[in-house]
Amino acid sequence: MSRGLLFLVFLLVWGSLPSQAPQYDLVIVGGKLVDGTGNPWYVADVAVKDGRIAALGRELQARGVRTIDAAGKIVSPGFIDIHSHSDRGLADPSLKANLNMVAQGITLSVVNQDGRSPDWPIRGQRAKYEKQGTGNNVALMVGHGTLRQRVMGDRARERATDADIRAMQDLVTEGMRDGAFGLSAGLEYVPGRFSDTREVIELAKAVRPFGGFYISHERSEGKDPMWKVASDPTPSVDLLEAVEETIAIGREAGVPAICSHLKAKGANYWGSSYAATRLIQEARDQGVDVYADQYPYDTSGSDGSTVLIPLWALAPPGSDVGGQLGEGGRALPGGVKKNLTTRLAVPTDAARIRGDIDHEIARRGGAARIVIYDHPEKKYLEKSLADIASDLGKTPADAAIHLQMTGYDRAGGARMRGYSLSEIDIEHIMRQDFTATCTDGDTVAYGDGVPHARFYGTMPRKIRRYVVDRGVITLPFAIRSMTSLAAQIMGLRDRGLLRPGAWADIVIFDLAEIADNATFTKPHQYPAGIPYVLVNGVPVVDRGKFTNATPGKVLTPAATELAPKPGRR
Repeated sequence: MSRGLLFLVFLLVWGSLPSQAPQYDLVIVGGKLVDGTGNPWYVADVAVKDGRIAALGRELQARGVRTIDAAGKIVSPGFIDIHSHSDRGLADPSLKANLNMVAQGITLSVVNQDGRSPDWPIRGQRAKYEKQGTGNNVALMVGHGTLRQRVMGDRARERATDADIRAMQDLVTEGMRDGAFGLSAGLEYVPGRFSDTREVIELAKAVRPFGGFYISHERSEGKDPMWKVASDPTPSVDLLEAVEETIAIGREAGVPAICSHLKAKGANYWGSSYAATRLIQEARDQGVDVYADQYPYDTSGSDGSTVLIPLWALAPPGSDVGGQLGEGGRALPGGVKKNLTTRLAVPTDAARIRGDIDHEIARRGGAARIVIYDHPEKKYLEKSLADIASDLGKTPADAAIHLQMTGYDRAGGARMRGYSLSEIDIEHIMRQDFTATCTDGDTVAYGDGVPHARFYGTMPRKIRRYVVDRGVITLPFAIRSMTSLAAQIMGLRDRGLLRPGAWADIVIFDLAEIADNATFTKPHQYPAGIPYVLVNGVPVVDRGKFTNATPGKVLTPAATELAPKPGRR
C-alpha cells in the first residue's frame, strides 16, 4: 500500500475517533431532563462550557474535562427562590457559601423582601457581595419600607405627601439604576402598613421603565393583619382585600405583581384561598400580569414566635407595643407576669384579654394546632394547647394564661408554634399555574437558633410531599413553578430553563431519595437526594458534599441576554 493511501486511511480513522468531539468543561450524561418548561422528562446529555449550557441532546458523544453520570436521576434547572431573606445571612462573610440554600438546589435568591433593603444605596450591597463572593446567584430588590423611613423619618407612620412620594420615586429610580429587579413591600409591617395604595402605585410606576416587577407581603394573610387583636378598633383589611390591592397596584402601575407567600391564615379563614385565587385568575383574564408565590408548609414564620396573650396586657400601662405583631413588643422588660396579674384584676380588662386570646388562638390554627416547644414545665413540651387545657380542666384561653404565669417572665411564657394553615389551601394555591415557589427563609449558620424548617427543606419538600407522596401536582409542573415561572416574572431569558446558551444553573436529584429532613424540633438538617448543584457551571454541591465554592453572581436586568446559541442536536 502506497504511503499516500496509508495517510488517507489514517486521516479517515483519526477523524472518526471520539477524541475529535468538542471539548467541554463538564458533561452530564444520561439524565432525565425536566427542562423547566412544564414538558415531561426526556433522556439527554448536557454539555457545559464557560459557565453556560453549550450543547444539549441525546447521545452527544461529547468529551468534557469532567463527566457526571446522571443515569436514572432527574436533571433540572437550578431552583429560583423568588422571595428570600438570604440578605440577612449574606451580610456575614462566613455564610457567603449560602449552604442551607444551595443544599436545596437553590441557585438564585431574590433578596431585600418585605420592603427592607439592608443597605442603601443598594450598590453598596451589590459591591459587598461581588467582593466577598456568594454560593449562589443573588438578585436585589428595592425595599419600600426602607425608602419610606429614609424620606419621612419621624413621620413614617403618617400618610405620605406628594413631595414624599416624589422623593421616594427618585430613590426607586436610583435603586433600579444600581441593578435592582423591582420594588418589594411589607404592607403588614411598620412603616409599610401606614402607606396607602396610591403611594405604592406611584412607586411601582418608577420600576416600569426598567422592566421591573412588584412583590408584596400583603396587608393581611387571613381575617385580620398580624398586628391586630380583637379589641383593637383600628380599621384593617382581610386577605381578599389585600389581594385586590396587589392586583390594583399591578394594573395601575403596569408592572408584573406578586401576592407573596399566599396563604389563608387562621382556622376561621381556611378555604378562602379559593376566593383569593379566583380574584387573581379573573385579573389575569382581564390582562393584569399578576402572580402568587408560596412555601409548602402549614405553619408560617411568625407562627414560630406565637404569643397568645395580647402584648398590651403584658406591658406597663401606657406602653406602645405596636399591636400584637410587636414591632419590638416581644422584647418587653421584665415584670410581664406582674403586669398581667394587675390587668386581670380589672373585670373589663380581664374580659378583653380573654377575647384577644381567643382571637389569637383562632388565628394560629386553633388550640389543637398550637404546640409548646419550650417551657419550664417539661411535661408541657410538644403538647398542644388543647391537651394542656384538657389536663388543667380550663378553657384554652385560661390555659394560655396559665402557661404565661408558670412560664418564663417574657411575652407568652413559652416558645410556641401555631400550625395556622390548612392543607386545603396549600394544595389549592399550589395547583395554580401562576404560583411560583419561595422559601421566605434566611441564610443561617448550621446549628444556630431554631429556624423555620423551610430554611433547609422548602424545595425538596415540595417534590417529596406534593409530587411523590401525595400526587397533588406533577413533577414537570412543580419544577416549572421553581424555575422558569420565576424567571419569566423577573424578565430573565438566560436562567430557569435547560437550553443552549442559558447559564448552567443545574440541579441533579434522585426522585426516589429526595426528601426534606428538617423538622420543627430539629430544623438544622440538610435534605437528602440532591447529589449535585451547579451554579454558573461550577459545582457547589458535588457528590452530596459542599465544595464551599462561591461562583454566584449579583444579577442585573441588563445582564440577562442569552449567549449565542450553538444549537440543539
